[in-house]
Amino acid sequence: MQLSQIIEAIDKEITRLQEVRNLLTHQSSKSPARKPRTPEKSSKSEAPKATKTRNLTPEGRKRIAEAVKRRWERQKSAAR
Repeated sequence: MQLSQIIEAIDKEITRLQEVRNLLTHQSSKSPARKPRTPEKSSKSEAPKATKTRNLTPEGRKRIAEAVKRRWERQKSAAR
């Protein structure tokens, strides 16, 4: 590639970059690049929804504990 061809390619690139810069600066001054976010539909006056808590009864805890103990026993016997 000769020196004159390199200079011509650089001039073309400079012209292209200047055009892109002009487009970007004019676009940003006229309108935003992205749409603004719309606020959520729930209003601030509404109370947040309460999450359900799941409470175990003492009988339920006992059943789970017994099931875990049986599982441990099966695993120990299978490992031997």
